[in-house]
Amino acid sequence: MNQAMTNEATTTTTTLESRELTKTFYSTEPPTEVLRGIDLAVRPGEFLVVMGASGSGKSTLLYSISGMDRPTSGTVLLEGRELTSLSDSEMSEVRLTKMGFVFQQAHFLGNLDVRDNILLPALKGTDRSGRDAAIARVDALMERFGIAHIKDHGITQVSGGQLQRASICRALAGEPSVLFADEPTGALNSSMTGEVMDAFTGVHRDGTTVVMVTHDPGVAARGDRVIYLRDGQVVDEKAMGSWQEPEAQQREDELLAWLRELGF
Repeated sequence: MNQAMTNEATTTTTTLESRELTKTFYSTEPPTEVLRGIDLAVRPGEFLVVMGASGSGKSTLLYSISGMDRPTSGTVLLEGRELTSLSDSEMSEVRLTKMGFVFQQAHFLGNLDVRDNILLPALKGTDRSGRDAAIARVDALMERFGIAHIKDHGITQVSGGQLQRASICRALAGEPSVLFADEPTGALNSSMTGEVMDAFTGVHRDGTTVVMVTHDPGVAARGDRVIYLRDGQVVDEKAMGSWQEPEAQQREDELLAWLRELGF
């Protein structure tokens, strides 16, 4: 266990926390230990980035702390509420009302236009009395992230960068406590990556807690803190401070040097 992280977890108010988290897949022989006792504390409003080589457990960690997958053992707490003991229906409700998700692929419904794809989960997460507020929130998000003009377009009629900005709008429509992102720029070119990361930076500056998995040092440099996984354990972390555009190259260079020391 990383002592510094343990002290942080016990002395700092956290939005998201894991304690002795493990995940073992028993479908292989011998069983595969993917996460091995991870202790993690994510502060309110923090932009945390998870990095590591392929197979290190990055996505498994994200899925385990977000309740998308059940850990084998250990505890996950969101705003002090233990998630690991919840039923499937209770966990689904938490994901719908307290969490937002952005993946490498947008996973939109082909029979709905962009706006309706964004609006659908927001409406599912509220009752009839909150419908008008949810609609207004979605329209405001689409305007803010520069995609209001494509609201009536089908999902095959827009660019990858626009789809990912729509994914961010969908994730934020329910006003989540934490925004989770798994390789959100992995399928984008450099220009679209910049667009999407500018959106994430804006979300973070608004005070939303962000936990992101990425293999891209340029993307990771946007975070406040980067943790590095190896063989299912956190082996090191690097504090980055707040993102400032003029320091972008310096931040990326410093992060790359640190990653090389870790064998990335």
